[in-house]
Amino acid sequence: MALFNLFKSRNESIEAKPVELRALLAGYSIEVMPRTASKIDDFQAILPEGTRVYIAHIDGTPIADMVATASRLAKDGFAVMPHIPARLIPNLSTLETWLRSYSGEAGVTQALIIGGGPARPAGDLHSSLQLLESGLFDKYGFTRLHVAGHPEGAGHIDRDGSTRIVDDMLRLKQAFAERSGADMAITTQFAFDAKAVIAWAERIAAAGINLPIHLGVAGPARLQTLIKFAIECGIGPSLGVLQKRALDLSKLLAPYEPLDMLTEIAAYKASHPDSLIQQIHVFPLGGIRPSVEWMNSHGGIQPKRPTG
Repeated sequence: MALFNLFKSRNESIEAKPVELRALLAGYSIEVMPRTASKIDDFQAILPEGTRVYIAHIDGTPIADMVATASRLAKDGFAVMPHIPARLIPNLSTLETWLRSYSGEAGVTQALIIGGGPARPAGDLHSSLQLLESGLFDKYGFTRLHVAGHPEGAGHIDRDGSTRIVDDMLRLKQAFAERSGADMAITTQFAFDAKAVIAWAERIAAAGINLPIHLGVAGPARLQTLIKFAIECGIGPSLGVLQKRALDLSKLLAPYEPLDMLTEIAAYKASHPDSLIQQIHVFPLGGIRPSVEWMNSHGGIQPKRPTG
C-alpha cells in the first residue's frame, strides 16, 4: 500500500463524506471500568444494540467487581470484552479462576489480552503470549481474543526506539490465531495523529501482519485531561498534536472532539478499502455519556432502547 503522504499532501485538506464517517463509526466499541459503569443507570438507553464493551482491569480492582460488571452488561445484550492483564495475574491457577468466573457467571466469550498492569509482575506471568499459550481461553470457550497495538510505539517494550520487538510479538500472536482458529484483532492505544496511525497500519501490513485493527480514539474531553493521559501513556506524536492545540487560544478552552482525526481516517479508509483499520474503539476520557452521545450523533446511530 502507498504511504499516507502519497495519499495526502501536508497542506491538502481532506474531508470525509458523511456516509464515509458513518460507515467508520458503525459498530464502534467503548471502554468502561466497574467504577465508571456504576454511574450509568441504563446502558441500553445510550448504547447501540450489540455494542462491544471492554472492561478495563485497573490494578487494585477486585475480580468480583469485574465479573459483576461483565454480568450486568451481558444481561443487557452487549458483547463484553474484559481486559486480561498478564502482570496483574500471579499464576495460571488465578487466570483459570478468572476465566471460569467470566465464562460461568457472565457468559463471556471475548477478552482483550494485554501485558498490562504495573512494571513489576505480580508473579510468573508478564506477557500476553504466555496467557494465549496457556490453552485456558480455549478451555473456557473464549472465541474472540484481541491483543494490544501501539501506533506510536511501545517504549516499555522497545526501549531502543526500534519497532522490531513489537512487530515480532504481533507476528507470534497472528501465528497463534492461525493455529488456534481464534478470531483475533488488534485494539490500539488511543491516538490523536491520523497520519501516524495510518503510517503504522501500513507498516505492519507491509511486514506481513494482517490482523484487523480496532483503532483507539479519545472521546470528547477537556484538553488538559487528554494531555495528562497522553503523558501517562507515553503517546509521542499525538502529544505534539495536543500541545499545538493548547497554543491556539480559540481552541484552548473548548473541549476536544475527535472529528478531525476520524474525518481523516474515514476518508483514507474509503479510498483504501483493504486497509487493516476496520473499527473504532472509544476511550471515554471525558465520561461515558458524552463519548457515546458524540459517537451516536456523528454516526447516525440509535441506542438499543431509545429514550423519549
